[in-house]
Amino acid sequence: MTGPLDGFKILDLSAVLSGPLATMWLADQGANVIKVEPFHGDIVRAMGGGDGITPSFLSANRGKKGIAVDLKTPQGLALVMRLAAEADVLVQNFRPGAIERMGLGYDTVTEVNPNIVYCSISGFGETGPYAHKRVYDPVIQSLSGLADIQRDRETGRPKMIRTVIPDKTTGLTAAQAITAALLSRERTGKGQHVKVAMIDAMISLTWAEGMAGYTIIGNEDKVPPQLAPDLIFETSDGYITAGAISNAEWQGMCKALNKEEWLADERFNTPAGRVKNNAQRLNLTAEVIATKPTAHWLKVMDENSVPSAPVLSRKELLQHEQIIANKLIEEMHQPGLGAVRQPRPAARFSETPAVISGPAPLLGEHTREVLSNLGLSDTDIDELYAQNIVR
Repeated sequence: MTGPLDGFKILDLSAVLSGPLATMWLADQGANVIKVEPFHGDIVRAMGGGDGITPSFLSANRGKKGIAVDLKTPQGLALVMRLAAEADVLVQNFRPGAIERMGLGYDTVTEVNPNIVYCSISGFGETGPYAHKRVYDPVIQSLSGLADIQRDRETGRPKMIRTVIPDKTTGLTAAQAITAALLSRERTGKGQHVKVAMIDAMISLTWAEGMAGYTIIGNEDKVPPQLAPDLIFETSDGYITAGAISNAEWQGMCKALNKEEWLADERFNTPAGRVKNNAQRLNLTAEVIATKPTAHWLKVMDENSVPSAPVLSRKELLQHEQIIANKLIEEMHQPGLGAVRQPRPAARFSETPAVISGPAPLLGEHTREVLSNLGLSDTDIDELYAQNIVR
C-alpha cells in the first residue's frame, strides 16, 4: 500500500524549517518531493554536527530527493522551470519579491503549468511595514503575543517557548493548505496560489484561549486575557502536571489531595470561580503536592480520574511506556550521521499508511536521477556538471 499523496509531485525550493517541514510531512504521506538547493546547500546543513547532514536537517527533509542547481545561470533556471512544469505543487519561502526576481514567481510558473498549486511562505505577508524584514522564529514569538502569554507571573518578564513553535505551526498550516488546494484542484481542475504568513499562522493558533479576553469587543478588562495556566507542580522528588476542568475532575482532585473541604469553598465550587481565582487555587494545590513524591500523586490522581502525568525529560520520553506502546519512535540509518531516531508520521491512515520513506538527501545526491527522469541524456547531464550548472 502507498500513502494518500502517492503520485503527487512537489518541487521544494524552501529552506531552513517552515517550508521544509511542510514538504517533509507531505513526503511522509507519499508525495514525491524534490528539494532544490544552491551549491552551498540549505543553511541548516551547517547548523550542527555531521558531514553536510545535521539532526535538524534530517528531521525536516527526510524522504526527499535532493538536487543542487545554480539558479543564477539561465541553464539552471531553465532546468527548475522544466521541473515546475511537471509538478503538482511548488513551495518557496523566500522574502516577498525575491522569487520573482529569480524568475520563478507564480505568474511565471503558471505560464508553463497553469494548474499548479503554488505555496508561498513568508514571515509577515506581502504588504505592510514588516513585509520585507528578515524574520526568524523569535521575531514571530515576540510579535504574535506568544512571549506575552508565556510572561513570568512573578517578574512580568515576557518569555519565549524554547522550541520554534511559529516555524512548526507555519509548516503544519502550509501542509494542510496545500492538501486542501490539491483537493480543490481534483474537483475543479484549477490550481491556485496559496499564501501562508508565519505571523498569521501563529496568531490563529494562539487565539482560542490565548486571546480569549480580547475576543468580545469592549470586554477586554473584564476577562483574563489568557486562560491556560502553568500546571507544573513540584513534588517531593520531581514534577508532575495535573489539571481539573470539569466539576467531576475537581471533585476527584480535592479527594486525591485530601482537601474535600475545598468542594464547599465559594472560590472554587464552579468552573467560573476556579478560573477567576486561579492563582489562589494553584498556589494551594502546589503546597499540598510538594509534600509527597511523584509516584504517590500519579497513583491517587489516576484513582480519582484526574488528568495527570509525570514531567519527563527528553531522554526519559524515549523509554516511556506510552511512547513505546504507540510505536512512535523509529530507528533508521542516515548517511553522514549513522543510526538515528525519528518520530513516525503522527497521523495514521487505515488504507493508505504514511511512512518515513527514507533518509534526508546529501547535497545534490539525486541530481542525475532527477534530470534523467526529466528526459535528459547522460551526455547532456555530464555537460551540465562540466559547466558547473548542477552538482
